Amino acid sequence: MTQDNTPGDQPPPEPQKRGSMRFQDGSTQRREPSLAEQRARQQAVAQAERDEVAAAEADKKSATKRKLLIGTGVTVGLVGLVATYYSVAKTENVTAVCTDASGVVQNDDNCDENFVNSHGGHVSGGFLFLPIGGGGFNSYRYNYGGTGTIGQRVSGGSYDPPSSRTNVNTKSGKSVQRGGFGISGKSSSSGGTGGTGGTGKSGGS
Repeated sequence: MTQDNTPGDQPPPEPQKRGSMRFQDGSTQRREPSLAEQRARQQAVAQAERDEVAAAEADKKSATKRKLLIGTGVTVGLVGLVATYYSVAKTENVTAVCTDASGVVQNDDNCDENFVNSHGGHVSGGFLFLPIGGGGFNSYRYNYGGTGTIGQRVSGGSYDPPSSRTNVNTKSGKSVQRGGFGISGKSSSSGGTGGTGGTGKSGGS
């Protein structure tokens, strides 16, 4: 009996299954990493440690820099404050020149309150008054910062008393206290008793 090999008589092939997975048997041993994999893993761990150390160093440097900046700012502020204090508190020296009502330089004694009082004079309105023969008075006051010799008209200066932090002395060495005998707002050509100002005091050195 002959066998019929007609293709139509053969069973159709089974369709290929998709998405199938193979599972390892529980008894299968885990594969040990190769030498290259071990080396790569060690390098990765070492790099991570280096990165962590570098980050910590960067944070430390940043904190130190902030402290330095803050310290520098505080130092600059203190230096500025001290400089301002010394600038304000700096003592100045001014020479006082005794002048009469016409602005002519006179003897320093004529602007000394003690001398004036002991010679029958008096102090009023910022002027010192000394009696003259035949009746009447001559008036005197200090000019601050001006120059000139006795008998000459004073040059420059001001009749406004300097600040309390200013040392005022006469040419003869007498120390004039704060306030002096200047008349505020008056020029060297003014005279008389019509001004306003502190009477002040002067004393011997």
